[in-house]
Amino acid sequence: MKPNRFVWTFTVSRESIDVNDHVNNVAYVRWMQEVAIRHTRSVGADVLSAAAGLTWVVRSHAIEYRMPAEEHDEIQVSTWVDTVERVSSVRRYEFHRTKDQVLLASGQTQWVCLNRETGRPVAIPDRLMKRYFES
Repeated sequence: MKPNRFVWTFTVSRESIDVNDHVNNVAYVRWMQEVAIRHTRSVGADVLSAAAGLTWVVRSHAIEYRMPAEEHDEIQVSTWVDTVERVSSVRRYEFHRTKDQVLLASGQTQWVCLNRETGRPVAIPDRLMKRYFES
């Protein structure tokens, strides 16, 4: 199955800028989480997870910075679920500046599926992961 890509476009605000006058590293982590949540909502996986008593937590983030982004830059971030294991999945991200399509950064997050009550890892239901892939 082919991953369902999700795209979110936004403008860099002053609060994301650091002392070097470019986007702070922490902003990318915030944006990765935000676009993952937006993607999950767009496919209805948030409702399925909640109904099944599941929640997701981050095991790890990795980001490769290629070019700096600055205040007022319009950024388009795309995300998709790349791989799925029994209790975890890897989501990938690409950040492009819209005016010239320069790749600013790329990254990935390993997400782990947990039982909301016990906090223990659980197998990801197929019906849930299918939401992230095209038929």
